[in-house]
Amino acid sequence: MISRIPRRLGHAFLIGAAALTAALPATVPAYADGLPDPGFTIVAGATALVVTDPQNDFLSPSGVAWGVVGKNVEANGTIGHIDRLFAASKASGVPVFVSPHYYYPHDHGWRFEGALEALMHKIGMFDRKGPLVTTAFEGSGADWLAQYKPYIEDGHTVVTSPHKVFGPETNDLVLQLRKRGISKVILAGMSANLCTESHMRELVEQGFEVMVVSDATAAAQLPGLDGYAAALTNFRMIASHVADTDTTVAAIQAAAAH
Repeated sequence: MISRIPRRLGHAFLIGAAALTAALPATVPAYADGLPDPGFTIVAGATALVVTDPQNDFLSPSGVAWGVVGKNVEANGTIGHIDRLFAASKASGVPVFVSPHYYYPHDHGWRFEGALEALMHKIGMFDRKGPLVTTAFEGSGADWLAQYKPYIEDGHTVVTSPHKVFGPETNDLVLQLRKRGISKVILAGMSANLCTESHMRELVEQGFEVMVVSDATAAAQLPGLDGYAAALTNFRMIASHVADTDTTVAAIQAAAAH
């Protein structure tokens, strides 16, 4: 890993690598599972933060999904952790990409849906009046959580076209990352076992190196169904590395400082 890092930048990235292989939070399965931990190195110009669905319907108590995700959001401190990742990335010059979820009136004409798709359409999740219409968007469930707006609307964050089911196959995230020379992704956002995990899977399939921030996400928890536990298992098995927000922020800051 180290041999691929430019010599003049090596010291900074070695510090970042050391931080990102530090102790993981208790919510992440112990690495006594026997699987290797490939680790993750922050490389200036090649590493970006990608946040999925930082929107009211997931993260605001007034959002339509709060009833099933709210307890996990609060338990993980998800809202504050995403904020810290935004802030650290902006302060350190790490590019930030947001992959949002929107539904327009024509999307409600779909003739078949999966279980969660059907639910999202039924409850009006992420609904907008149209792709070129912002009427009633401000403060709606599809809008950004208010505390994230200074980060997302600063003129530098790349907001992709919307994904329509869970993964980025239906939007331009991969194109935008490649056009910026990004090959390494720090992934966070909502919700853990749906859009966040689906983004992880597709980015890995597309040849990106991906790490997931385990407490900067959350998921629906229903009787007999724990989306967060399911996601943690798959994050561990698929991503190059899993770390909590404290560890990730420290690594971002250390890489920038050196």
